[in-house]
Amino acid sequence: MESNRLFILSQTPSLANHFISELRDVTVQKDSLRFRRNLERLGEVMAFKISETLPYAEQTIQTPLAQAQQTLLQEFPVLATVLRAGLPFHQGFLNYFDHSTSAFVGAYRVEGGRQLSVHLDYMATPHLEDKILILVDPMLATGKSLVLTYKDMLRFGTPKRIIIAAIIASPEGVAHVHEQIPEAELWLGALDDHLNEHAYIVPGLGDAGDLAFGEKNEKVQ
Repeated sequence: MESNRLFILSQTPSLANHFISELRDVTVQKDSLRFRRNLERLGEVMAFKISETLPYAEQTIQTPLAQAQQTLLQEFPVLATVLRAGLPFHQGFLNYFDHSTSAFVGAYRVEGGRQLSVHLDYMATPHLEDKILILVDPMLATGKSLVLTYKDMLRFGTPKRIIIAAIIASPEGVAHVHEQIPEAELWLGALDDHLNEHAYIVPGLGDAGDLAFGEKNEKVQ
C-alpha cells in the first residue's frame, strides 16, 4: 500500500498473477467460462486482502465442547459493481463477504476516442451513510464511469470509507480517480502502461464484458 491509497496485487508474487495472465492470454480468452471464473477468483483474492484492513473484534463462540474466542469482522462492506463486466468480479467478493449487501449500476460509454462520455441508466443500492463501500469493476480505464457512479451513489448517503477495486488499471484512470475522489483507496490487480486512442488499456486484455458474456450490439436506439 502506498500512502494507504494504492495497493497493487501483482507487485507481490502470488497465484493472482497466474489468474491475471490467463485473463490477458488471447488463447485462454476463448474459454468464456474460464474467463469469468478468473474474474471471480481475483475477486476472492482481493476480498481476502481487503478484509485484512477492516475492523475486527473479539467474540465468544460456543462449540459443542467449550467456548472459543474468535476475532471476527465487525462490519461487512456494501459491495457495488457496474454492469455487466463487473458481475463475476463482484461474485468473487460476495463469496467471501457473504453477509454483505450489494448495489448494482448500469452504465455505458459512448465512443469517441479519449473524449468519450459515460451515461448511467440504472441504479439499485442500499443505504450508504457511514458504511464501508467497495466499488468493484474489472477495468479502470479512463475512470469516468467509476467517478460518475460513485458521485451519483452519494444520493443514498456518504460512506465512511470508499474502496475502488479493479483488476487492470491505466495510469490515466488512477490519476482521474485520485483527482475526483481523493478519499478513495485503490486496490488493483495490475497497473498497465497507458490508454490508446480508443480509451482502452494497453496492454490490458480487451473488452472484459464481451469476453465474459459475448459480444454486445453497439447500436444505441
